[in-house]
Amino acid sequence: MCDSCLTIREYSKEDILKLREEVREMFQHAYDSYLRYAYPYDELRPLSCDGVDTWGSYSLTLIDALDTLAIMGNYTEFNRVVNLVLQKENFDTDINVSVFETNIRIIGGLLSAHLLSHRTGLELEPGWPCNGPLLRLAEDVAHRLIAAFDTTTGMPYGTINLRFGVPPGETSVTCTAGVGTFIVEFGTLSRLTGDPLYEEVAYNALKALYHHRSPIGLLGNHIDVMTGRWTAQDAGIGGGVDSYYEYLVKGAILLEKPELMSMFKEAREVIDKYLKKDDWFVWATMLRGHVTLPVFQSLESYWPGLLSLIGETDTAMRIIHNYHSVWKQYGFTPEVYNLGTGEASSSRESYPLRPELIESIMYLYRETRDPILLQMGEDILRSIQHSARTQCGYATIKDVRDHRKEDRMESFFLAETTKYLYLLFDPDNFIHNPGVHGTVINTPNGECIVDVGGYIFNTEAHPIDPTMLYCCHESRQGINISEVHRIYQILEEEDNIQFMTMIDASVNKTVNNTSMNDNKETFVNDSLPPVVNQSNEISEDEKKKSEKDELIKTESKTGYVNIDGTEIEKTKNETILSDIVKERINTYYEKVNVKGEQEVEKFYPRKENENKVAIDDIIVIQSSQEAENVQVPSTTKAKESLKMLPKVIQEFLNSDWKSKQKCEPQYMLERIRKEKKYPEHPDVHKYQLLLTPAPSFLQRISLAGEFLNKKQLEL
Repeated sequence: MCDSCLTIREYSKEDILKLREEVREMFQHAYDSYLRYAYPYDELRPLSCDGVDTWGSYSLTLIDALDTLAIMGNYTEFNRVVNLVLQKENFDTDINVSVFETNIRIIGGLLSAHLLSHRTGLELEPGWPCNGPLLRLAEDVAHRLIAAFDTTTGMPYGTINLRFGVPPGETSVTCTAGVGTFIVEFGTLSRLTGDPLYEEVAYNALKALYHHRSPIGLLGNHIDVMTGRWTAQDAGIGGGVDSYYEYLVKGAILLEKPELMSMFKEAREVIDKYLKKDDWFVWATMLRGHVTLPVFQSLESYWPGLLSLIGETDTAMRIIHNYHSVWKQYGFTPEVYNLGTGEASSSRESYPLRPELIESIMYLYRETRDPILLQMGEDILRSIQHSARTQCGYATIKDVRDHRKEDRMESFFLAETTKYLYLLFDPDNFIHNPGVHGTVINTPNGECIVDVGGYIFNTEAHPIDPTMLYCCHESRQGINISEVHRIYQILEEEDNIQFMTMIDASVNKTVNNTSMNDNKETFVNDSLPPVVNQSNEISEDEKKKSEKDELIKTESKTGYVNIDGTEIEKTKNETILSDIVKERINTYYEKVNVKGEQEVEKFYPRKENENKVAIDDIIVIQSSQEAENVQVPSTTKAKESLKMLPKVIQEFLNSDWKSKQKCEPQYMLERIRKEKKYPEHPDVHKYQLLLTPAPSFLQRISLAGEFLNKKQLEL
């Protein structure tokens, strides 16, 4: 009798593979239903068999499911969908979106797909993984979110308009997770592109939260990002707070920041002291630690998996058994479970196909190979198959007590739930590589080893290969944000004649000195000032120009300025924009290919008798008399001239950028660096904190970013 009570099913390799294929079929049914009934909407409605936009009207489920296709080996469909996604050149749309959700789902999904694309046979651009269309698309989205961080505390707003920035009247109250869940995606973006902006604003937001913790070390649920005042002071590890703690650990490992691990360890001690009750976690006041809500939230199920990343496997196993007992009680975990009554909360009794429990089971099975975890995973699979499956996908369980369905299938079902289930039953998947083999690739920084495992999942289960971040850690060559804002400064000048006069004064020695009798025009051949925040005031000496000095004029108010100031020779076959400028501006930001002379002539037709003038330069009139005859162009002529500008500048001018206050990311970054509002953590160089007991981490990476082979590990 005792044997029958304590028996744990033994799983053969064939049994595990059979479960894996069942999960694959589950994913395929949901994915095909989305494409058939819901695309291009954000999400599938599995009861109505149609689609609906939820988070941003950008085909969310398709992007969220991309890396799941790669992990399951469906490379053909992955490549097809990538080409479909890349038809969207940018995310310039007049819609309000959640900063948090857009980051974890869209940016995370694009970055992961970018890093996995080499496995699928997708044609890679030169310089990959430090370059590529998916990476540029991810950066485009991130750049649109940056304005949310332009607050007095450095903590971001919760909502952003993808075209115009923070919406008027937007509340300044954001949940803790909405502030502290950026370092994985933004850190990855900075390491790949070489632009420090993203990592620094995300890191600054984390430091802001740490700075605003209570005297006993707890964090509340919601905070005012302009004042730093906590508006919801309940402390816990569940909804509204969860991924902040998750990203402290994952950010520390991915970016090798020991101070983040130290911040987590501090928080862990306080959580265990005030919130932990018999391997359950409750909610308490952040100021005194008095219990306010003795409940378990389904979102808290990530915690055992997080503990496994730092080697706390025994503690994690005790907690996971508690959480699984709730699943066995209802067949699902309700959003809120009352620990006092032992029942699902009457107002939060749904299960929206959440992945957190299966996520922790997957992590713990990878560490322990305990077969009881496979049994837990199969329980979850059976429940979903039995009660959530519909003809058109899988539906949210509206009430775990009677398993009624709700007409929604969130994108994370394909991004997370099915992915973690698949990885649980596929122990040989490349994601689980313990560091015994890798791949050598060539990058702009030389040879690099990738695919050695140690993938870090963001909170939407999008895996990031940390080795690829090392490949691109050196600043990439090419345009940086300072150059972009140098362009913006030119555009914002009400009258840039003064600006160009300053340029001329700084480069007078390099202006071509042609004869006054020659009726041809000459061109400035030096670069723009290197610093964007230089004062535009002109010294008295510069104002007192002699009559012999050339007078600078332009074709319109904005001026056709050669952006990097390089000299353009007046030859018959010369292109109007230099290859350098095209590569740095058009190709990088607008995906415009460098064209030859034939394409130039198409947009800039010239008559045979007409003097060939490189109009995208500063035109220097040799004769002051001729300068007086220069007339202000008509409106029609100005519009025609506008079409001659690069596309990136055209679109910028056509928007209402002058009528609204704009966030300047470079200035914001400089302000963060200058203010140093939050002091450096004392453990910033304490790298031993990263040496956790988790064996998988020791097999991944050394503190210097080098790879450990088996012999080195033994030593």
